Amino acid sequence: MTDTAIDPIDTATAVYADRHGAVHALPDAAADAQVRADDRAHVFHSWSAQALIDPLPIAAGEGATFWDYHGNAYLDFSSQLVNLNLGHQHPDLVAAIQQQAGRLATIQPSMASDVRGELARRIAEVAPGDLDKVFFTNGGADANEYAVRMARAVTGRRKVLSMYRSYHGGTATAISLTGDPRRWANEPSDGSVAHFFGPYEYRSAWGSTSPEEEAQRALAHLEQVIVLEGASTVAALILETVVGTNGVLVPPPGYLEGVRALCDKYGIVYIADEVMVGFGRIGEWFAVNRFGVTPDLITFAKGVNSGYAPLGGVVISQKIASHFDTVAFMGGLTYSGHPLACAPGVATFEVFERDGILERVRDLGERVVGPRLREIAAKHPSVGEVRGVGLFWAIELVKDASTREPLVPFNAAGADAAPMGAVAAACKRAGLWPFVHFNRLHVAPPLVISEEELVRGLDIIDEALTVADGYVTA
Repeated sequence: MTDTAIDPIDTATAVYADRHGAVHALPDAAADAQVRADDRAHVFHSWSAQALIDPLPIAAGEGATFWDYHGNAYLDFSSQLVNLNLGHQHPDLVAAIQQQAGRLATIQPSMASDVRGELARRIAEVAPGDLDKVFFTNGGADANEYAVRMARAVTGRRKVLSMYRSYHGGTATAISLTGDPRRWANEPSDGSVAHFFGPYEYRSAWGSTSPEEEAQRALAHLEQVIVLEGASTVAALILETVVGTNGVLVPPPGYLEGVRALCDKYGIVYIADEVMVGFGRIGEWFAVNRFGVTPDLITFAKGVNSGYAPLGGVVISQKIASHFDTVAFMGGLTYSGHPLACAPGVATFEVFERDGILERVRDLGERVVGPRLREIAAKHPSVGEVRGVGLFWAIELVKDASTREPLVPFNAAGADAAPMGAVAAACKRAGLWPFVHFNRLHVAPPLVISEEELVRGLDIIDEALTVADGYVTA
């Protein structure tokens, strides 16, 4: 599939092709000014105070790198929004979209499509247990919306439980499910949501002294919440298999198995949100496969096609799907399973299988990232903990390692957030685009990053953390 793809940038001569196909050299100050002017005049950005932001105009990208119009190159250690699993401008994905557009650009969801059906089959083949039906959505938020809708329809119950440390999307029910501060300004929305504490050994709510103890105490707490909320009222429990934006929190041994057991005990639908960690991020097709559990529903998006076109979905167990055999499912989207989005999804499977992406992610995580981050943690007094798996890690920064006081306060803004801003700026000056959230740096590069690029990026983070060390108080 590679012969028809076009590289957007020539890294040797620093030229790029614009949207009309014309080739320009970098730096290109005029293009930078035009993009910036159009953006500031007419684009309304998400999660932002519009007058306080200055988005960086981007000229092009390739692999694990993108360029601005001044010719500055950045290693993309955030995979944009942890969705660009196969990197910028992967030739196979670009070619798949080009070829699909050339033969059938779109078809409505009520008709059958070869590329939609093939992608659904491939997803079902790698999903655990009997999850063998796929409802396609436009992204992760509506995937979670529809998963909840399915659970409520099947159980006849209304309430949904989710973790405080979570993000599930920006639409009505999804933002209510979300535990982090982005929920606050959007309340009230879906009033049938209750939150609970998940395991977080470094900042244990129960003073746990081991991963096993943390799992046991977190499960005991969860069962209390289920009982006190009224088990007979709870339709579903949703949780990120590995908590993403809110900390890269890998569940301790036994926790997910315990969640599955509690859901079975009380007749609750278990929804695994794998929007961020599905499709290779931790070295598995679905992260639940690493932990040996089978949920009732899995939600996905992002890495299914590396965000080359909007696509998400819900993988559905036979028990849930069969409920709708003779009862209509009251939901749908005009662009559900859009061919131009499904085509790079099919190509993603082909690339993963041909290039051994899952094995590669596991190897790089175990052999390169984990050991190097542990070295960095031992070197810098500002590092409280490093944790993660595959190519998904968090570096938690603190002012005081003994008290574990965060480098910046929870939900810090303005001057309070300045230390993390300074660390991020140091990374950018050195040519790395970081993922920063609260007091953490996340390591989430494209899964196709070369080992040399990966090491170089970790070197940049190592140096940038000297800035964080300057804020340490003890």
